[in-house]
Amino acid sequence: MSETASSRSASNDAKLFVIAAPSGAGKTTLVKKLVAKQPELRFSISYTTREKRHTEVDGSDYLFIDRDEFNRLREAGEMLEWAEVFGHLYATSRSKVEKLLAEGRNVLLEIDWQGAQQVRESMPDCVTIFILPPSLPELERRLRDRRTDSSEVIERRLSQAVDDIGHWEEFDHVIINDDLGEAVARLEAAMAGVSEETSTQSPELRRAVKRILS
Repeated sequence: MSETASSRSASNDAKLFVIAAPSGAGKTTLVKKLVAKQPELRFSISYTTREKRHTEVDGSDYLFIDRDEFNRLREAGEMLEWAEVFGHLYATSRSKVEKLLAEGRNVLLEIDWQGAQQVRESMPDCVTIFILPPSLPELERRLRDRRTDSSEVIERRLSQAVDDIGHWEEFDHVIINDDLGEAVARLEAAMAGVSEETSTQSPELRRAVKRILS
């Protein structure tokens, strides 16, 4: 972030929230419910080079661009963070995030753990939140119920999800997405800074995560 944008956001208490999760944890649904309850939040839409799904809208769900345009923007320093996931590139616009923070607006990023690491380096005051499924079998069920991927892709996503979950301790908070309504409430509390039960330092939470991984 530029010095001007940084000083403005610090003075107006605007916050950057980074939410990440393994594929199938229900992150997108959770974020949509959150934004519906808190319309003042500004949801930063990611760039992606993957093909648009039939349920998605360009400019609403993602900004769909080709690899040449992606690389041009990256080389121009426009990417706050970027990552390659399952052969597709994803990124967050630095200028859009800085502009929103400078205007005093809280910003929400829905990205992966690799992107979260990069954002933390650039903007260490951000609040990072990791979403987990209640169990690995439930994660597999959710991935298969999407009916958008082949069995081969699902197996890859499951393998990658286990690796992704291994980064949960890098985050400030962890939300276990079992009941959607309760998960939204815990997410709101974490973002408001009034939740100790979702802190990665919480002994109870750490035990719950270990149960998921066992």
